[in-house]
Amino acid sequence: MDSHNMVHMANQIALNFGAYSRDEAIKLVTKHLQDFWEPRMRRQLHSYVQNGGSGLHEFVLEAEKHLK
Repeated sequence: MDSHNMVHMANQIALNFGAYSRDEAIKLVTKHLQDFWEPRMRRQLHSYVQNGGSGLHEFVLEAEKHLK
């Protein structure tokens, strides 16, 4: 998947949980990424974050730290 689409998808997930408290939203984003993104997508996200994570919502940046 190209990086632009990955960032968009990840940010849409974060925005869906925007009504929750910050901590709860991060937990829910983490769970969603773990449950619904295949390992290849999670590896791409991890690599993208390691290279700066430009444009990613803060919930996604925090959630990525907790992915297995």
